[in-house]
Amino acid sequence: MAVKDHKRVSGLSGNEIFCLDKLGMKPGQLCVGNSVVAIGVLGGIGAGLSTLAGGEVTEVTNLVHDGRQKAFDRMMAEASRYGGIGITGVSFDIVNHGSNLEFLTLASTVHMDGNEENLKFSTSADAQQLYCQVGCGFKPLRFVFGNVAYSIGVSGNIVGALKRLARGEVPEYSKIFDQTRHLALSRITAEARKAGANAVIGIETTISPLLGTQEMVMVGTASYHPALADYTRNPVSSDMTNEELWNMVNVGYLPIRLVMGVSVYSLGLKGGIMSALKTLGGGEVGGLTEMLYEAREKALARIEQDAEKCGADEVVGVKIRVYDLGGGLVEFMAIGTAVKKFPGVTTRNQNLPPQAIIRDRETFVDSTNMVLNLERGSAASAGKLQQGPIAIVITLIFFGFYLLRFIFH
Repeated sequence: MAVKDHKRVSGLSGNEIFCLDKLGMKPGQLCVGNSVVAIGVLGGIGAGLSTLAGGEVTEVTNLVHDGRQKAFDRMMAEASRYGGIGITGVSFDIVNHGSNLEFLTLASTVHMDGNEENLKFSTSADAQQLYCQVGCGFKPLRFVFGNVAYSIGVSGNIVGALKRLARGEVPEYSKIFDQTRHLALSRITAEARKAGANAVIGIETTISPLLGTQEMVMVGTASYHPALADYTRNPVSSDMTNEELWNMVNVGYLPIRLVMGVSVYSLGLKGGIMSALKTLGGGEVGGLTEMLYEAREKALARIEQDAEKCGADEVVGVKIRVYDLGGGLVEFMAIGTAVKKFPGVTTRNQNLPPQAIIRDRETFVDSTNMVLNLERGSAASAGKLQQGPIAIVITLIFFGFYLLRFIFH
């Protein structure tokens, strides 16, 4: 199939083009890569066995990783035909086609006059975020990602069921969730190290159900900063937004490590009965209040411990996520970025232009649910496309059925 070169088609917005211009760059072509993967009977059986054991489900992890990687490689091949110096706004999407999964990768090329030989970088940052990264002194090298598919497993459920009889933390669950969540982080930093980077910045984390498991995927940009030369063997990581990163660098701080603390708690059998009785009478549920507070405190204490181990001064941008695991179990995950003060570090300019922080407003709204959305960070299902035809077929079947009844009666 012949590939057309859409030289005048770009996915970059006006604000992004403004920021590129300030960096001496110009907008380029929109690029897409895809890969359709069959789940397969063998893969389903293998994943099922791993799910029974608990922990990482390697069959799903590898299947999803390989699908994303092939889509990314094809997108890069398309971008290479367009020329330019880099790729910006790299994102992933998964489309469900029944027994098949389609992995999509989307990005836009950027150009610079007199420097069009080869692609020099790829980044998950859009052009506005790229402006912030460069303004912080980071040199983008490569788009990187790390993922892990995991399950508590039957053994974990049995142990957890016994632990749920008593109130408090369930260490077996905390351990499984903590280990698997850190696997994604270790994998994205390993990719950065291979690229010769000393930092992974702008990390975005997504957790979603996939093929009977939970998948956690992190995407970011492997970069190099001169002040972090000592971290080449163990790249720093950060989930600060690029605007946050610019502000922290402006006052002399650099990221050291993305830190996570996980705590899984159970109200316990006795606590659950007392909570139910208290709910009937109204008022504060003291046992539940105390337990939830304790769980949050333990998750926060664990990220503080991680920060101390890596020699950080502060942990900033901390976010707490709460997941209901069912059966009276609740997971608390605290995530943030440990930072450290570096003498002489600051941004190239003292002010960010408004165009670097203004988010674009959507000007096309479609509420029909009849299209697949290929925007950054979206998730879509081909099943929605089938709802219209299926509805028509069902209507025709019912119409034919009543027509036959009318003829023969």
